[in-house]
Amino acid sequence: MAPKRVLLIAGDFAEDYEAMVPFQALQGYGVAVNAVCPGRKAGDFCVTATEQMAGHQTYSETRGHNFTLNATFDEVEGSNYDALVLPGGRAPEYLTQNVRVVELVREFSTSGKPIATYCHSQVLLAAADALKNRQITAYAPVGPTLIAAGANWVEPQSLE
Repeated sequence: MAPKRVLLIAGDFAEDYEAMVPFQALQGYGVAVNAVCPGRKAGDFCVTATEQMAGHQTYSETRGHNFTLNATFDEVEGSNYDALVLPGGRAPEYLTQNVRVVELVREFSTSGKPIATYCHSQVLLAAADALKNRQITAYAPVGPTLIAAGANWVEPQSLE
């Protein structure tokens, strides 16, 4: 059986751990992962960020590292992949403005293929009209956007 293939769509200031950890972990299990970003090709990179909750009303962030892309966005065909990973951070905010990214997310959603989302990346599901009547939880400030897109909100569980 051929190894599973996963598409990871990143962008500048994606949350560092939400891009790198799934990228490396999936590869560790023998999954072929293609990391892409609109307007970039294999060998280019995205700048990541790390977010800290430090007693403020919202998180702050610092620069992460250069996350090297291993595939070219313009060459991606959703039908070639078994699943989609969408890191959070600030990147999803502007990725919702990219028609092709939204089309890819919609394609994965309508095909029933798994989509892993983190933190703010659920806004991409909202942009792709992929939340109607689905149960979802997320970083709480994203909740109103998801509810407006038709999701059934589930309160996040406390880690305390």
